[in-house]
Amino acid sequence: MERWFTYSQRVITDEHVVLVDPVGNAIGTAPKSTVHGPDTPLHLAFSSYVFDRRGRVLLTRRASHKLTWPDVWTNSCCGHPLPGEPIPRAVTRRLSHELGLSGGEVDLLLPRFSYRAVMDSGIVERELCPVYRVIVSTEAAPNPEEVGETRWMAWEEFTDGVLGGRLAISPWCREQVPHLVELGADPLGWPVGDPAELPPAAR
Repeated sequence: MERWFTYSQRVITDEHVVLVDPVGNAIGTAPKSTVHGPDTPLHLAFSSYVFDRRGRVLLTRRASHKLTWPDVWTNSCCGHPLPGEPIPRAVTRRLSHELGLSGGEVDLLLPRFSYRAVMDSGIVERELCPVYRVIVSTEAAPNPEEVGETRWMAWEEFTDGVLGGRLAISPWCREQVPHLVELGADPLGWPVGDPAELPPAAR
């Protein structure tokens, strides 16, 4: 039987992810430890981009023992909502756990983003993955179990590096950046997305 506890209790057991169909309806759950492999089912996730008040984005290098894309630089924080957990709450939970960050407002940016990526090892990542922005006023305190390194970078420098192919970055981040650039030059002034556009499992 699936069991999970609130983050305030600092304990989560039997963590499951939400499985979805191609249009985003929830069709069940599966243990997180079992879903990533050569035949990864489509499941619900999120990506978040943390900015400071100067408009710099916080990049993270994934820990070296991660199953998927170890040691790869990526956007600030990614994760999976627990069954029944609102995604903004999941963003807050994972930012606290991975980077020691709290207090920033969680804004929806890309409600319908999804992607599929394959590692050289054959492991597949396949996610329906809404994208969020969080603006913070404090420094990160990375959890070494999740994050190997962090770096603040000016948004324009980051996007120029990704779009120009000069900056190695995770495949999902590489796909997200062109969509984010379309929102405008100032990441602090981007329009907030409509939650009604989220896939049904994420509403």
